[in-house]
Amino acid sequence: MAGPLRLADAVNTVCPWSGDPITEDALTVYRGAVVGFCNPGCRDKFAAATRAFDGAIEER
Repeated sequence: MAGPLRLADAVNTVCPWSGDPITEDALTVYRGAVVGFCNPGCRDKFAAATRAFDGAIEER
């Protein structure tokens, strides 16, 4: 994706970890979609989890 990530482009409105509203500073791209989190810590926790699962799936 080109340019900065925007809240309006996120596929979700609440953080999947906490249930709190997502924030502009905690967005990421996963499988081509913008996913939002309530804070950068939740975003980073998601990135670590998806790396682990994606790696395990690829090894199969």
